[in-house]
Amino acid sequence: MSKKIILIAGPTASGKSKLAIEIAQKIKGEIINADSMQVYKEFSVLSSRPSSSDLKKIKHHLYGFISIKKHFSTGAWLILVKKKINQCIKNKKIPILVGGTGLYFEAITKGISKIPNIDFKLRNKIRALQIKLGQKNFYQKLLNLDPLVKNKIEPFDVQRSIRAYEVKKFTKKSIFEWYKLTKSDFKQLEIFKFFIDIPREKLLKNILSRSKRMFKNNCINEVKNFIKLNLDPSLSANKIIGVQEIKTYLTGISNLEKVKELINIKTRQYAKRQVTWSRGRMPDWKREYSNSLSQLSKKILKVIS
Repeated sequence: MSKKIILIAGPTASGKSKLAIEIAQKIKGEIINADSMQVYKEFSVLSSRPSSSDLKKIKHHLYGFISIKKHFSTGAWLILVKKKINQCIKNKKIPILVGGTGLYFEAITKGISKIPNIDFKLRNKIRALQIKLGQKNFYQKLLNLDPLVKNKIEPFDVQRSIRAYEVKKFTKKSIFEWYKLTKSDFKQLEIFKFFIDIPREKLLKNILSRSKRMFKNNCINEVKNFIKLNLDPSLSANKIIGVQEIKTYLTGISNLEKVKELINIKTRQYAKRQVTWSRGRMPDWKREYSNSLSQLSKKILKVIS
């Protein structure tokens, strides 16, 4: 019998965590976190970590285990996840990876490229060049430097254009040549990939409900404690939706109603980016949805059985 891993991705507030629990209970599974913000100890409410009652239902791994004071990368997550997956398999459990971080899932299905660390001065120089030329001219310059980029990076994608330019300039090799050398560490396992394709109207309702629940569960306190730490603004935890918005309320810049509305808007925008990512970078994932959790669970169980 082949050894399995189940991957469950989807936009924020699509019900991934509840679905993972439902499936894990039926197949002797254990859940592993694949969300880059749910790793932090200090943010359980704003990161929408599974509740304490959910954590009791089934074994969960890599949730709330690292301090917001630390940098945490996809590479660091992959090292830990390999150990957890092997541990599950050794214990005759099926690992179920669930979350909304596309790069984490890509690290599982495709691996992480071994591109060398690029000189900081060169990176700044290339960013300055992009600003000076504007994206349209910068993209044309990139095509001249690295023709392999054509039809693989959209002309308006600033971040990926800059990344491709700096990789080619620094390593003399196209970023897509580096990608070809990248291999998944899980080729020997049977990987089942599901994306929760929730209808937009339903997703928007879920986002609104979640936002109300966050304030009911005192997410403001989390941000108060975060501000007291006076951390480096480059740390990833600063990017958690709600942190900067609630800060404006606590400092008297904005009122609470405006803050709540802005958090809803930012969450909707984030969900849209996750869906867009899935269409571009997860073309072979099985897209599933049902209004009924048990029906959705049955659909997935039918595929993996």
